[in-house]
Amino acid sequence: MRGVAFWFFVTAVLYVIAGMLFGIHMSVSQDHSLAPAHAHLNLVGWVSMGLFGTYYHVVPKAAEGLLPKIHFAVATVGLWLLVPGIVSAIQDNGETLAKAGSLLTVVSALIFLATVIRSRAPAWQ
Repeated sequence: MRGVAFWFFVTAVLYVIAGMLFGIHMSVSQDHSLAPAHAHLNLVGWVSMGLFGTYYHVVPKAAEGLLPKIHFAVATVGLWLLVPGIVSAIQDNGETLAKAGSLLTVVSALIFLATVIRSRAPAWQ
């Protein structure tokens, strides 16, 4: 595995480790109020990033060009804003980061949709 597929997968593994540590912290502290942030870290960070990386590895044509790199950047920044933003919203400190992260996460999914459609093999193959 190399290129953007590698970076999506490496970060996915880092996010699942962070999510596990986050879960252990909630268990030890007996404070599960941040469970939504923990869940989004695992779902968007581990699952989505891992699936993106898997797709780029299995369909090498999709990993070509600038768009996959933009996808990685948008997905990463989206997650970095989303998870702390959810924490901020839960703690009644505002939802601005969560909104920005959510928007970037949707943009990331739209970029991925464009990438999947763009890399589709012709029907005759």
